[in-house]
Amino acid sequence: MFGWTVDESMSFRLLDAWVDAGMNFVDTADVYSRWVAGHAGGESETILGKWFRQSGKRNRVVLATKVGKPMGDNDKGLSKLYIRRAVEASLRRLKTEVIDLYQSHDDDAATPLEETLTTFADLIKEGKVRAIGASNYNGSRLGLALETSKRLGVPRYESLQPLYNLVERENFERELEPVCREHGIGVINFYALASGFLTGKYRSQADLGKSVRGSGAGKYLNERGLAVLGALDAVAANVGATPAQVALAWQIARPGITAPIASATSPAQLAGLIDAAALTLDTPSIELIDRVSRPTAS
Repeated sequence: MFGWTVDESMSFRLLDAWVDAGMNFVDTADVYSRWVAGHAGGESETILGKWFRQSGKRNRVVLATKVGKPMGDNDKGLSKLYIRRAVEASLRRLKTEVIDLYQSHDDDAATPLEETLTTFADLIKEGKVRAIGASNYNGSRLGLALETSKRLGVPRYESLQPLYNLVERENFERELEPVCREHGIGVINFYALASGFLTGKYRSQADLGKSVRGSGAGKYLNERGLAVLGALDAVAANVGATPAQVALAWQIARPGITAPIASATSPAQLAGLIDAAALTLDTPSIELIDRVSRPTAS
């Protein structure tokens, strides 16, 4: 959101409030927000770097960013040469000497895993990166990456950032969750609120124009999606919470999920996310949501 739907001033306000509430993990990427007209990428990292410098709160944050998405015609992928260029650019924008979690934003089948992983290992040795993670990998490639790290004796991917939420469960649960649980891989899933659909804001086609992200929620307006919203409504009313808070609490309670990623564009939204982290659902509530949202193929 930073530098896209949230300007620098509001970003600083949100970050200050987030840290003061006891939160400590922020996830960004070099490519954020290159998709916006007039943006080149790096806008989110730049705002974070300015906040670190102004606030002095870098030591209170576990900082995660990513590399690999296209930043230009020849600036993409996970080759040694490109990772080397990209990490220096991210460190400059973030105004920090070390990235706590550096993630492969996409799998790069054109670059040998050995090259990518040994490059990351060198960055860890040099103190520029503390740990590495993967995003958008499938189960077989994640497993192969873990085997490759073990064979080479180099640091492995310690986290996975997959798409996962109550209306998109099947791929992660079938293919990725078993690998992550077997190997103790942390899972920080993105689109935890399904582009805002699980907040309950989008319940009809007419609702999709409420925000710039509304178009992404349209695909969930079907019988199953509306049934999930119904279950969230019922549990939310019972526990005195919002549907978004319940959706996040269900994910937090699921074995194998470390922390769902969610974003806020206002102090009010942020307060709701903070409350979600403290919400504990009882077994009947978890079972109701699980039953309604379970993929039909499972």
